[in-house]
Amino acid sequence: MHDSVKIYCVNTGEYVDVAGGSTLVEIAAGMRERLGFEPVCARVNNKNRSMAYTVYRPRSVEFLGIGHPAAERTYVRSLCMMLYRAVTRVAPEACLNICHSISNGYFCRLGSRVECTPALVEAIAAEMRSLADRDLPFERCEALTADILPRFEAQGMDQKVLLLKTCGDLFTTYYRLDGVCDSYYGPLMPRTGLARVFDLRPYKDGFILTGYDHADPTVPPQHVTQEKMYRAFTDYVAFNRIAGVSSVGQLNVTVSEGRTADLINVTEALHEKALARISDDITARYRAGGARVVLIAGPSSSGKTTTTKRLGIQLMTNLLQPRLISLDDYFVDRVNTPRDADGDYDYESLYALDLEQFNRDLKEILEGREVELPTYDFQAGCRRYRGNRLRLHPGEILLIEGIHGLNPNLTSQIPEEMKYRVYVSALTTITLDRHNWVPTTDNRLLRRIIRDHKYRGNSALETIRRWPSVRRGEEKWIFPYQENADATFNSSLLYELAVMKEYAEPLLKAVPETAVENAEAYRLLKFLSYFRPIDLGLIPSTSLLREFLGGSSFKY
Repeated sequence: MHDSVKIYCVNTGEYVDVAGGSTLVEIAAGMRERLGFEPVCARVNNKNRSMAYTVYRPRSVEFLGIGHPAAERTYVRSLCMMLYRAVTRVAPEACLNICHSISNGYFCRLGSRVECTPALVEAIAAEMRSLADRDLPFERCEALTADILPRFEAQGMDQKVLLLKTCGDLFTTYYRLDGVCDSYYGPLMPRTGLARVFDLRPYKDGFILTGYDHADPTVPPQHVTQEKMYRAFTDYVAFNRIAGVSSVGQLNVTVSEGRTADLINVTEALHEKALARISDDITARYRAGGARVVLIAGPSSSGKTTTTKRLGIQLMTNLLQPRLISLDDYFVDRVNTPRDADGDYDYESLYALDLEQFNRDLKEILEGREVELPTYDFQAGCRRYRGNRLRLHPGEILLIEGIHGLNPNLTSQIPEEMKYRVYVSALTTITLDRHNWVPTTDNRLLRRIIRDHKYRGNSALETIRRWPSVRRGEEKWIFPYQENADATFNSSLLYELAVMKEYAEPLLKAVPETAVENAEAYRLLKFLSYFRPIDLGLIPSTSLLREFLGGSSFKY
């Protein structure tokens, strides 16, 4: 018998004596009435852990249930393993690829050897429901990487095998479920019976897996049509195949074999070509009498600023002269700024802008009149007029960057034919392996952590703490309008996470263990550990990545 161990339970605010060697599942079972919910994972000393974690020494433990962001990731990962097990049983010849997030879920394909019919998708869903009904354990295991590789090879997991061979970990944590094994870079739930809310919906040549709705965890979320986002992802996935780098393991091999410069050059060329196409489309509409205002929108750290500057250069090659207007200069006086749920100024609200004045100025500019533009004094919290005047001449076009560019209410008084909308987002298409995608939000968060530290003096802790509020603003003010775009520009770069690795890791390691934000820092560090680093010196000065890392030839 092990000696008693004292843990501090964050949920109840009390110290609890437990038997040394107890798992979190066992501890939670003894505290069921006090907790009031069934945990799916936990934070132990502010690190995300599975409920299989064993306690031998004093620890701080916060049990996490459905609704917490870390618990949601755990839930989705568990659904993915259930999906994998169901596919191996229903369609053993299939090769499951969980590709990327879209339409409130995750787009999946079954490979070229299987026709993904609605009947097959329903059979897979039925098998997943059976797994939930059987309430089987997700068995957490740990073994020498060399010992588990043959098992993954036997299961046909070529990308996972390559990843594990190239990341260099001596031991690998993996899970067993009903006779199959898989690995993930985060914890799974204790049992399949906890994952009863999900949906599989046929889509294109595959299907979409969804978990539970944030607003109502008892049902899956509503389907959201995102045809333009799907096309943007699909184009880049096709490019990845041509470049021979669809997974992090393949990227690591490219780095180790000294082929990094070629990959960087072709990836940067893809960006340039995409912007040239958008520029050509804008120019054609301009010459047909429309597209006098180009609105460039996107979520935080999507690279809107560099995209705007590079698009302006492309327009100049088409003999159009770009003129820039900053939406920030149309903020209302600070005292009139809307407040968020916490009572803080909500600068991400559409109504933090003086929409009436903005539309009035735009109308006058488009009618050929000269307008004095405001300049927002952020120190004083009000707009000032300092003689900055603008008249649009023939051959000139307005470029306006801001998060609300796709929202029709921003430019409600401007005729539709006068507007061209560009949506910018880092739609990450490289995957860790076939069952572990790279979340677009993680890519953007890492960009922001580095940028905020370099240019604003903020720590990773401060950026991570602010991120949930940023995400809520995006969900409310940006993502609902994605499909309004005339063009979608994917600002992600195949190689960028390998470059950011060496910049982000010291910042993430500086987040103290005493802070709850350490859980997110620890998760991101684990994620980055899979990448072999790429030297920033190889990145051209015009690269969008320079907006975050420094050394850009553009002025910001």
